[in-house]
Amino acid sequence: MKLIVGLGNIGQKYTFTRHNVGFMLADSIAINNNLTFRENSRLKCFMANLRDGVNDYLVIKPTTFMNLSGEAVRAVMDYYKIPVEDVLIVYDDLSLELGKIRFRANGSDGGHNGIKSIIQHLGTQNIARLKIGIGPQPNLPSEVFVLQNFSKEELEALKPVLSKAKDGISCFFKDGIAVTQNKFN
Repeated sequence: MKLIVGLGNIGQKYTFTRHNVGFMLADSIAINNNLTFRENSRLKCFMANLRDGVNDYLVIKPTTFMNLSGEAVRAVMDYYKIPVEDVLIVYDDLSLELGKIRFRANGSDGGHNGIKSIIQHLGTQNIARLKIGIGPQPNLPSEVFVLQNFSKEELEALKPVLSKAKDGISCFFKDGIAVTQNKFN
């Protein structure tokens, strides 16, 4: 089983914020595949199952809020016995401009509290990730900027980005991180 983790914050007021772009991608995967998320309170997430004929995927959205995302990721990985090499974390990145995506095989948290929590709970920085650009950041504190809603124009600009990201995820699980980075970064 493969695990796709979209990071974000639960609750209606966060639905269209920049910090929820991971949730937006998870929702887009669900819509395109006619999936329904169901809540699993024990595993601290909303989850949907996807089968592509070859692999089974679990798409999750943690219900722990961003800063505690590692709790849900660890719980799901332990319950389903998913190794770290079969996990992809999807989240927002301030340093990438809107419209850009970047796959990484590993790395530090880069100041992102959701990734920081995941690294702490997994005990490794060697976890694949897909960063979706939400920048450039104006002269605002990052904690203010990421919790602002996207404008209507920005939401429109995100549509092709999310489509490209979904193609990248398919490539990642089929061909690996190096091929995916060469094609999509």
